[in-house]
Amino acid sequence: MKADVVIVGAGPAGIFTAIEMLKKGSKKKIVIVEKGKSVENRRCPKEKTQKCVNCKPYCHITTGFSGAGAFSDGKLSLSYEVGGDLPELIGAEKAQETIDYTDKIYLEFGADGKVEGLEKTDDVKEIRKRAIRAGLKLVDCPIRHIGTEKAQALYFAIEKYLQDNGVEILFEYECEAPLIKDGVCKGVRVAKANGNGALEIFAEHTVIATGRRGAGWLESVCEKYGVEHVAGVVDIGVRVEVRNEIMETVNKTLYESKLIGYPLPFKNKVRTFCQNPGGFVSQENYDDRLAVVNGHSYKDLKTENTNVSILCSHHFSYPFNQPIAYAKKIGELANMLGAGQILVQRYGDILGGKRTWQEELSRSNVRPTLKDAVAGDITSALPYRTMVNIINFMQAVDCVVPGFASTETLLYAPELKFYSNRIKMDENFCTNVKGLYCLGDSSGWTRGLMMASVMGVLMGRQLV
Repeated sequence: MKADVVIVGAGPAGIFTAIEMLKKGSKKKIVIVEKGKSVENRRCPKEKTQKCVNCKPYCHITTGFSGAGAFSDGKLSLSYEVGGDLPELIGAEKAQETIDYTDKIYLEFGADGKVEGLEKTDDVKEIRKRAIRAGLKLVDCPIRHIGTEKAQALYFAIEKYLQDNGVEILFEYECEAPLIKDGVCKGVRVAKANGNGALEIFAEHTVIATGRRGAGWLESVCEKYGVEHVAGVVDIGVRVEVRNEIMETVNKTLYESKLIGYPLPFKNKVRTFCQNPGGFVSQENYDDRLAVVNGHSYKDLKTENTNVSILCSHHFSYPFNQPIAYAKKIGELANMLGAGQILVQRYGDILGGKRTWQEELSRSNVRPTLKDAVAGDITSALPYRTMVNIINFMQAVDCVVPGFASTETLLYAPELKFYSNRIKMDENFCTNVKGLYCLGDSSGWTRGLMMASVMGVLMGRQLV
């Protein structure tokens, strides 16, 4: 097959590359290769089974048109200060201008017009004051919440827009390797998930946008074909769940409290991420059967709990250069202790040096929204450095949100973010391999829906 542009991955970065090319009047032939199914055919059987059944050949929550983020909570962060390090590459002003532009495209396709976190400035000042006293930084970030169920309709509209305007999308095709020779990328080799239907797609421009889920694969591609990259930061942590009453003020004032701290004694960066008022703790599965925890937040369906991720950033130096593999090993250990399921433990039991038992959860004020999580001991899996950072950070957050670090607060593990491999590129996203571009979370430059979409918009402008 021949094309002008081939895009690997139909997540936000890949999607918005194609959208922007069309909006700018491009007549180039665009082909998108997506390992998963179309958005209307993505189904998680857990809605009926009430437990994860480890779908094969891939998890429908993490794979398919619109990527993993759209099937989690569907939040768009509208500040350049949130969403990774792309502003370092392109500049803060350009990043914010493109966020504002990209947000309008989301509105065109049906995103909710309401923006959270813009009102009640006196309440925000009070929260910030408590954060400063606790040694934390509160990051101002307006949030447009699409919602897990609403995001599916929005991305379905985008999918049809692309197809109606001539973009060819090859669903259930996995990229085996880029076609690189003598420092030039000529396209990609792809095949059906079952190994059949292999074909080569030749293109002048190859865009790899495989998301967090494809970060490990992209790292192996870089090693094999000499794509310049550096080992970046790996985020390891937990998902915390409390009653809505504890988070009521923060939920109403900010919707999502983005707090950053550097707790003693290690002073690693620790942050909150992906807060879901009235949400559900969820499970995601990767190809190697690794189960990780995440969070969903629907627009209409609500629970009695709020969940939020706490992530600890780990930097590695010479000679170690495999942070993704490191995080996966920790995840595998947590899965082993949970018999293949997500582990959950009460905060008070962690401080008390004991595991949590299932009957103790049934007596608690905080009931797990992830019903098949296994009560146990997450401290037997997570590294000492990580656990100390998380415990000390939670105690600081408790000064901002009283009751956050209560005895019955639940911690789920593992929560891992696979975007640590950072591709070396210029401000036009050109790598050292001619014709090869890397976007989104797999590139190591973005984190989340909006900034990955922004990177796609800017890529689209380059390829028109």
